[in-house]
Amino acid sequence: MTVTTPQSPPSDQEPQGGPSPSAPGQPPGPGTILPGRRTGGRTPLSESRRNLSTLRATDVYAMLGAGAASLALTWLMFDRLLPFNGALGFVVIAYALFTGLYALVVSFDEDGPAVRDRVAAAVIQSLGVVMLAALAFVVVYTLWEGREALPHLNFYTESMAAAGPLEPLGVGGILHAIVGTLWQIGIALVICIPAGLVCAVFLNEIPGRFSWFVRTIVEAMTALPSIVAGLFIYATFILALGFDRSGLAAALAISVMMLPIIIRAADVVIRLVPGTLREASYALGTSRWRTVWHVVLPTSRSGLTTAVILGTARGVGETSPVLLTAGYTAELNTNPLQDPMVSLPLAAFELVKSPEASYIARGFGTAAVLLVLVLILFVLARFFGGRGPGRLTRRQEHRRVRASRRDARRFASYAHTTSVPPSAGNAPTRSTP
Repeated sequence: MTVTTPQSPPSDQEPQGGPSPSAPGQPPGPGTILPGRRTGGRTPLSESRRNLSTLRATDVYAMLGAGAASLALTWLMFDRLLPFNGALGFVVIAYALFTGLYALVVSFDEDGPAVRDRVAAAVIQSLGVVMLAALAFVVVYTLWEGREALPHLNFYTESMAAAGPLEPLGVGGILHAIVGTLWQIGIALVICIPAGLVCAVFLNEIPGRFSWFVRTIVEAMTALPSIVAGLFIYATFILALGFDRSGLAAALAISVMMLPIIIRAADVVIRLVPGTLREASYALGTSRWRTVWHVVLPTSRSGLTTAVILGTARGVGETSPVLLTAGYTAELNTNPLQDPMVSLPLAAFELVKSPEASYIARGFGTAAVLLVLVLILFVLARFFGGRGPGRLTRRQEHRRVRASRRDARRFASYAHTTSVPPSAGNAPTRSTP
């Protein structure tokens, strides 16, 4: 039997005079070397790879020098040359000069793309520092103004029912506002979390004209003023249906504010789940809703927790809807279905309006307690829902191990029963007609 090797077509063969392939066992011939392209009789130099992420000493020196020069020039303009004054104008002009001088200094060592990258990085980082400084100022200022009321234990265990305007800080507290906030936010979360997640899943899993209409309404409601939500609940729940002002009405108004935020954020998070995970689940024969429950929601759990946090942050600081729907009271009310119920933001607003120093201290102390309460809620939300996809708690891992052991015993018993042949007495008989 003779084996022949097929010949390549003529079009695939090397042209005449071209390089021929080296024979087996021989070293390959030298490769073709193309001449360098010349421009004006000169060979261009090879460009080195630019690293835009490394912070060098020259960058630090350029930033410090530009900052010092901008401060000096701004001081010269304000104090010697021009009739300018004011701290805000000084900061704005100094920042503008810093940006221009920094770009000029960097341009001595870098080209255009690197200069733009350095300037953009400096601007973005400076804006981040400004935002962090503003947040720190708000927190520190609130704690400092409320420092006189926070150390008193009665501030957390008593209401303002027995505290008059002239009473010292050792009498009265904000227990009624803490209880009211917990009731209102708790009811709002019970309403918004299932409704928001179901609506977000509907928008992603069942596309169509109606889902497009719902998404448009949700996006429009994200910019809804809080007073409009309070007026809506006041007109429908209190005036039309005849219910009294209560914590439930305030929770419904807060839910109107929280729901579009949760839906919009959850919609974006669920949209980021890879489609290959859904396809793999469908390939195993699961239904759409089991895919959503066991694949989509666990994968986006951390993002959904963030969506709930954003909605809670929007609802916990509302004042006008609570004032319209629940009213204001200085007494403790633990029943959200009747009688007025005050919240922490509304209590801080009412206390700060008073000209008395003790009331103002209580108002800032109330705001500080609200900050701490929101921080605790965020930490709890991150603890319970911040795990990544596929990560289980110890209890879930224990249940998974026990379920695996039960399955192993069941498979072993099934294999043992199928391997034993049936006895002669128990053999099935075939009846003949």
